[in-house]
Amino acid sequence: MRNSKNVFDLVVIGTGNAALCAAIAAKENGANVLMVEKGTKHKRGGNSFFTDGAIRFAYNDMTGIQKILTDLNKEEVQHIVMPIYTEDDYYADIMRVTKNKSEPELARQLVSNSFETIQWMKEQGVQFELNENQSFEKDGKLQFWGGLPIKTRRKGIGLIETLIARAEEMGVEIIYETRAVKLKKAEGKISGLIVIQNGAKKIIHAKTVVLACGGFEADKEKRKKYLGKEWGNALVRGSEYNTGDGLEMALEIGAQPYGDWGSCHAHTTDFNAPKVGDYSKPGDIYKKSSYPLGIIVNKQGKRFVDEGADFRNYTYAKYGKETLKQQGQKAFQLFDQQVYPMLRKEYMLEEATCIKANSIEELADEMEIDRVNLVSTINEYNLAVKNGDYNPSIKDKKGTKGITPPKSNWALRLEKSPYYAYPITCGITFTFGGIRTNKNGEVLDSEGLPIPGLFAAGEMIGGIFYHNYPGGSGLMSGATFGKLAGESASSYLSNKLKVTK
Repeated sequence: MRNSKNVFDLVVIGTGNAALCAAIAAKENGANVLMVEKGTKHKRGGNSFFTDGAIRFAYNDMTGIQKILTDLNKEEVQHIVMPIYTEDDYYADIMRVTKNKSEPELARQLVSNSFETIQWMKEQGVQFELNENQSFEKDGKLQFWGGLPIKTRRKGIGLIETLIARAEEMGVEIIYETRAVKLKKAEGKISGLIVIQNGAKKIIHAKTVVLACGGFEADKEKRKKYLGKEWGNALVRGSEYNTGDGLEMALEIGAQPYGDWGSCHAHTTDFNAPKVGDYSKPGDIYKKSSYPLGIIVNKQGKRFVDEGADFRNYTYAKYGKETLKQQGQKAFQLFDQQVYPMLRKEYMLEEATCIKANSIEELADEMEIDRVNLVSTINEYNLAVKNGDYNPSIKDKKGTKGITPPKSNWALRLEKSPYYAYPITCGITFTFGGIRTNKNGEVLDSEGLPIPGLFAAGEMIGGIFYHNYPGGSGLMSGATFGKLAGESASSYLSNKLKVTK
């Protein structure tokens, strides 16, 4: 470490989006900051490195979008149909998908700070662009849907590279291959932490610590313990280093466990995807999100979810979990030629596992499932499809009638060959359970009181997401509460100095 005395105002554990926002915000306010990363330099960035960059915020209308995408010209703007998305819309989405269990104070803090945080990220050099996966072209215009029209340029790679460069430019020190294992306290306040570096334990002295090193999703035994036995078979979509170290350290010194420890963010992902995030092929290329355009069947050839219940932003997390419950933790997404051109780009990549056939019977054989069951399922589905106008940019109510499960929107008959099947399984992204904080990121003890000098951000914060989450809210939560944690740590340091004068 460059700091010869090994004493810092703030130590941030982790190097993902939340951690970097915390470090930069604290540095802006004059703190001496060290970041501690468990992985190698090549494998930095946490789960954020693997995201496709979609980030949800309350932009209100096209005027708000233009404040972020300042390079959009008038002609481009005229060809965009952008639905209004307010703070109330965002808050309602969070409450709806979490079954009203999200902590209102935390949800409101996330929502009300989302636009300001996006602007702040832009000031730090993060570049944004339109999210092509959230629009369909109709009548010569791009019609956006789902409240998620913007993503970071170059996905998670661009986000992490930009924030790392900004942090280093500001003088934030980062050390790698260093595992934080224990928080230290003196006189009831955080005084530093113990790390393991090159096999040896070392003490780093710090006046404040921000925990931003993710949940326990990469630890197989913890997944089985908290989520259920079947979760031991889930693929890990992101960082292999998110094994719950930060949670363990916080709980050991009296932090209050909080939130939905029995649930997580999961996604339908390619059955043959890597067991953990592949740093040579980042960018969320293995996910399979176009299922609202088709149907999903299990190995018995039976449907088991309503593929059109809502926009995929609000269902992919819980449908990943439903896939895990199927035999062999395997299912198939099926499409025909009429919707195939509308599938997301990742379906066309060489990494995608695709089965193609000219008949349903042939497709079943290639899928190695019972052809009679599959033909019966598709015939039943086709007969149940109602007439109506098909429009994938809105909830078109073109669904099915008389079958279980129904398909509530975007139902088209599977009848135009060739047919396509994509084998999928469940990939876990992050866990919802965490530790309790107040709205400013201060970690609370069992009595609901702040642990002096300890803050948390990102996946570490429990109480925001339950059961499910609105797509793009993870990145936004990480950035918002990361920034707040860095600012809160700086305020704590400032107040502490005033007291000791």
